[in-house]
Amino acid sequence: MADLTTSPALDTAELATLGTLGARRRVRAGEYLFRTGDAGYDFYVVLSGRVDILLDVDGGEEVLVAHGPGRFLGELNLLTGMRVFVSARVGEPGEVLAISLESLRYVISTYPGLSDKILATFIARRNELLTGASASLRVVGSRFSPGLPQVRELLTRARIPHEWLDPDVDRDVDALLRAFRIAPEELPVAITAGTVLRHVTPGTLSEHLGLTLDRIPERTFDLVIVGGGPSGLAAAVYGASEGLRTLGLESSTPGGQAGTSSRIENYFGFPTGVSGAELTQRGVVQAEKFGAQLSVPCAAVGLRESSGHLEVELADGTTVLGRAVIAATGARYRRLDVPRLGEFESRGVFYAATDLEARFCGPNPVVVVGGGNSAGQAAMFLAEQECQVAVLVRGPALHAGMSSYLADRLERHPRIDVLTETTVVALEGEDRLTGLRLRGPHGESARRCVALFSFIGAEPQSAWLSGLAALDARGFVLTDRALTADELDARWAGAGRDPLPFETSQPGLFAVGDVRSASTKRVAAAVGEGSASVRSVHEFLAFVPRTPPSVAGAP
Repeated sequence: MADLTTSPALDTAELATLGTLGARRRVRAGEYLFRTGDAGYDFYVVLSGRVDILLDVDGGEEVLVAHGPGRFLGELNLLTGMRVFVSARVGEPGEVLAISLESLRYVISTYPGLSDKILATFIARRNELLTGASASLRVVGSRFSPGLPQVRELLTRARIPHEWLDPDVDRDVDALLRAFRIAPEELPVAITAGTVLRHVTPGTLSEHLGLTLDRIPERTFDLVIVGGGPSGLAAAVYGASEGLRTLGLESSTPGGQAGTSSRIENYFGFPTGVSGAELTQRGVVQAEKFGAQLSVPCAAVGLRESSGHLEVELADGTTVLGRAVIAATGARYRRLDVPRLGEFESRGVFYAATDLEARFCGPNPVVVVGGGNSAGQAAMFLAEQECQVAVLVRGPALHAGMSSYLADRLERHPRIDVLTETTVVALEGEDRLTGLRLRGPHGESARRCVALFSFIGAEPQSAWLSGLAALDARGFVLTDRALTADELDARWAGAGRDPLPFETSQPGLFAVGDVRSASTKRVAAAVGEGSASVRSVHEFLAFVPRTPPSVAGAP
């Protein structure tokens, strides 16, 4: 872990800049600057002496790296507010410079060269911790445990160091369960910093790690963005960078459908492609760099107008206020209309194709249903993992809904079979999926597979808007020029203006990305819409008073 990427030295000018913003402090050997599980810490620069970074494992401590004079401590959780994965203990007495998070954000926004060095180091350290500090968080549960796939998806897509232990496979699990007095019926569990979360869920784990709204004292913002896909993250970057107090809410994990893509090749600026996970991580870091607050998982379930503000109701019953709100909740793949589907979801039926699902499948036959780019990217990824892939398309041709370059690759790949005019009529198996019944041009047939990946159609996630915004016949949100006079009430006549770009029939509510009617369902288009909508937000906020109403459910 100790190389020029993860442990760069600050030069004299950089030390001088930081020296004006922090407090010098003498430290003694054995003193801890922060410990695994802490909710936060300062940004430390080592001026003299040595500080060791330690991984806590089974009551012992393992030195990961030692930082000497001119080096700084910290990684991405310093910006996100997530609990600390490792400990920092003084190895040799000396002096450190302690800089508050507020001052660090000032450095990041004011000194580009120094900001680049700090952020690049934080990202590199997180990448190292994903493997080097995986034991800092252990998830124990059978792959068939209810809720475990969702927990693992959260940790994997949020790039949180962890290791998964399956009691059906790992021999050492029994000793670990006895050590922490965990009963088998309490699985799945998460063990971190001596804390055991029994019957763990994405919500309880996120709350413990510091990913939820509990860590944020504010409940009123200039801009609330609901949805953390490419459009929502882009809006968060531009909103925060332009001085708006910005909150981003995501119901599951950042990235949306794009975050599950193994390889996006037609996104501008990435000629060799970029994974959805990498693109998402870059967007999250960028948004947090400028001070946006991001909360996951945090589902919006309702929306209402309150004294000139928009009040977003959350699944836990609390609310947050926004002077403006951007709906970026996207669309979800429809579920196949076949019997027993619920039995096999996460036990062979998936709606994303990432390393997580690929490990479940192994080098076995799988089926991908769908004729769009997401289905094509999934098929290519799974074929590269040595799976034999069958792609089922309801229509007569693959090229009808898929980019030509991708369709051509699928048709030429030796491990991919494309079956047109074919649908799934039944699922087979007991505790996990083992096969399908298909209906094609020549009648019904059986096909063995260990997994079915469904990428069919899309249903807009617009129900939480509570009727405040006009929708098209399919439930997508109408905006600006798509709105007719019948959909605009008397408030618009009184305002003396037409809806701004991306604004809905509700003043101050904007919609971007896949949830917006007639939007282009591509990552680049979503990013463009999220970015451009912030200009409209600024125009709208010029007319909105800053005094907020009282917030129901706020602490």
